[in-house]
Amino acid sequence: MKLSITFYYLIFLSIIIVNSCAFNPGTSINTSIIDNEISTAIKDSIFPGAVLLFGQNDQVLYHKAFGNYTYEKNSTAVKKTSIFDLASVSKVVATTSAAMILYDRKELFLDDKVIKYLSEFDNNEKAKISIRNLLLHNSGLPAFKKYYDEFSSAEEVVNDIMHIGLLHAPGEKYIYSDLGMIALQKVIEKITEMSLDEFLNKNLFNYLEMHHTMYNPSNEIKNKCVPTELDDFWRMRLLQGEVHDERAYLLNGVAGHAGLFSTAKDLSNFVLMLLNEGMYGNEQIIKSKTIDLWTTKQSDQSDRGLGWDTKSVNGYSSAGKMFSKNSFGHTGYTGTSIWVDKDSKLFVILLTNRVHPKRTNRKIVKFRPKLHDIIYKTVVN
Repeated sequence: MKLSITFYYLIFLSIIIVNSCAFNPGTSINTSIIDNEISTAIKDSIFPGAVLLFGQNDQVLYHKAFGNYTYEKNSTAVKKTSIFDLASVSKVVATTSAAMILYDRKELFLDDKVIKYLSEFDNNEKAKISIRNLLLHNSGLPAFKKYYDEFSSAEEVVNDIMHIGLLHAPGEKYIYSDLGMIALQKVIEKITEMSLDEFLNKNLFNYLEMHHTMYNPSNEIKNKCVPTELDDFWRMRLLQGEVHDERAYLLNGVAGHAGLFSTAKDLSNFVLMLLNEGMYGNEQIIKSKTIDLWTTKQSDQSDRGLGWDTKSVNGYSSAGKMFSKNSFGHTGYTGTSIWVDKDSKLFVILLTNRVHPKRTNRKIVKFRPKLHDIIYKTVVN
């Protein structure tokens, strides 16, 4: 009888162990192919340095740093705690999230017209532009303007956006627009009576323990920021700890379309909140229904959700071929990206400085989807 009890106990124990290993895929995945892929990318000068973090469900499975700040000998090694200029990933982590919070609070509605908040926007046939149009990038506003070649202050840039003409009627055509996200920033600041960075610190970043996420890094931490471009046409210096985007720089570093700096770990807190139906700890940061709506493709005009991008199923996607059509994410010009697959619960955060030394290096366009496919096959398949 004792042997029988022992036997059944061992069987029971082995079942628990097997199930626990199945629940935690991090115990069995082989990441050497991923390590090699990043290392080869650095050798091929796709980027000088990178931090890659990915996970599934509520777990971070992988978090590693590679390469150096620059291609120069004895350049500082990138660390897991290194801070990157997120570029257009700022659009979703910052501006879109702020809009989602206000939407949840019923202080902002998708079909509100922009002129409800910004009377100075009421010109050149812009009266019909809605908040939804700004988030879908079909407002008719131009994609961008250089601005640095004609203006020298934030006031001049904002004034130009308020009075600029349209390329198309609102809702008529998809044009990915930095100017639209700057307009949304001004709406958010009007509603909250705070600057965008102040609102985000109080209502998002502090709750998510994103202590290394900020606009305008202080002089004390600039050495922790991975350099971006060697600017030889305007600022005439290596950009480190100051925003790469010229329009964001003119907007004093805080802009609706760019300007946010962060680490992979901080961004994983943000993504885990989204995957956990908007909960982080005991706090409901964003409503679950809001997350689902805003990260879902909205029309056949484009692959955009509200603020977020979704995976193209008929053409190129930076998320690769393996992520499901039920995926959302965003990329940044400096070489950053976030992708989340709602079906498999897989998420990938890739931070690089591919614009170093010059932005003409676009090798990451082919590399990034390949990397996402490898990660998917490693974790999910």
